[in-house]
Amino acid sequence: MKKLSSIVALLVLIITASIEPARAQVLPLREQAAVINNSLKERFDKLLPALMDSTGIDMWVLISREYNEDPILKTMLPAEWLSARRRTILVFYRKGTELEKLAIARYNVGSQIKASWNMEKFPDQWDALVNLIQSRAPQKIGINTCEHQAHADGLDHTEYTQFMAKLPAALKSRVVSAEDLGIRWLETRTDFEMNYYPQLINISHKIIAEGFSEKVITPGITTTDDLVWWYRNKIRSLGLDTWFQPSVDIQRKGAESNLILPGDLLHVDFGISYLRLQTDIQEHAYVLQPGEKEAPAFLVKAFAQGNRLQDILTGNFAYGRTGNQILKASLEQAKKEGLTPSIYTHPIGFHGHAAGTTIGMWDMQGGVPGAGDYPMHYNTAYSIELNCTVQLPEWNKNIRIMLEQDGFFNEKGFRYIDGRQKEIYLIPRPATQIGN
Repeated sequence: MKKLSSIVALLVLIITASIEPARAQVLPLREQAAVINNSLKERFDKLLPALMDSTGIDMWVLISREYNEDPILKTMLPAEWLSARRRTILVFYRKGTELEKLAIARYNVGSQIKASWNMEKFPDQWDALVNLIQSRAPQKIGINTCEHQAHADGLDHTEYTQFMAKLPAALKSRVVSAEDLGIRWLETRTDFEMNYYPQLINISHKIIAEGFSEKVITPGITTTDDLVWWYRNKIRSLGLDTWFQPSVDIQRKGAESNLILPGDLLHVDFGISYLRLQTDIQEHAYVLQPGEKEAPAFLVKAFAQGNRLQDILTGNFAYGRTGNQILKASLEQAKKEGLTPSIYTHPIGFHGHAAGTTIGMWDMQGGVPGAGDYPMHYNTAYSIELNCTVQLPEWNKNIRIMLEQDGFFNEKGFRYIDGRQKEIYLIPRPATQIGN
């Protein structure tokens, strides 16, 4: 019955996400929880055992206190838990084909992780944890410490100190960083997640398109701040959330201001949070001048350079290649083609700027130490974020085509999860662009 209700909830999600944002109905919280918990079950049952095997860690210990949650542990909590409770300790133990999912806690952590603290025998929570570890005798005890990727560095100093003080000397040498296991847990997207991830991005695209229209923008009256707050209110009115403040900016021939005028090239940076996944998208729109029916040819040509840079970057994606290698190859290829590129692409999923293969930062075009040395894996999602500087004689200035779209990489290669912008939105919108 529970499985059937979750399938129905997912179908409702898919159907409603195809409706225009103004009328879209986001799942009620109860149905959202069903989707999240079913997704979590798949991750525990199918993904985690494989990741522990491939990274060689047979015991993974995660420790957090309430409101100071380890970023990884927080993704493992059931939908009904909005935070850890007091001190929450999770232990995953892999032996043969079995995976134990245990909590040194007073109660179960959802339906997947069973409470394993006999408080009468071990009044001290640390003693209960040590007893559990000794009884399993793991070869490697993974903890969340990591120098370069903050998401995998969630064990705070106090908890680490107390844990190591309690751990017998014979076991301390078995403690290792669970860096790779933690990053792989965060970066890997499952089949179940990829059933509904396209809907989040589709909703994002539609909200952007609605904001970039005459429904919202009146040239000479609407400001970029007005549009930013329209986006925030739109997100909230749909029952969604965002992980960052949207931004809207203008490039134009004349003097700069935040008042939207005919002839402006608009740019938005926008994302939503829903069902524990994030989106991150940047697109452009052009405000038609009197008598114009399309964007100027020089802007269309400039926009095509941005699309070409996207193609160059994603064409260099390959399993096992590091972010720094991909960055170097892409920049070299783009420059050979006469482009002026800047690439700052990042993983996306549970977090907006997520753990995994980092391909440049806006201020690190020579490579990113640590995170840029991390290899690319299959079943991972990325925000293809970049810009291409283009010199416009018509405006006597340089402009930047700033694009960002969310994509997915697996054994079949790279694909955009819900397509990408291939032409500039026009304001007011001609009939041919309505619904794009």
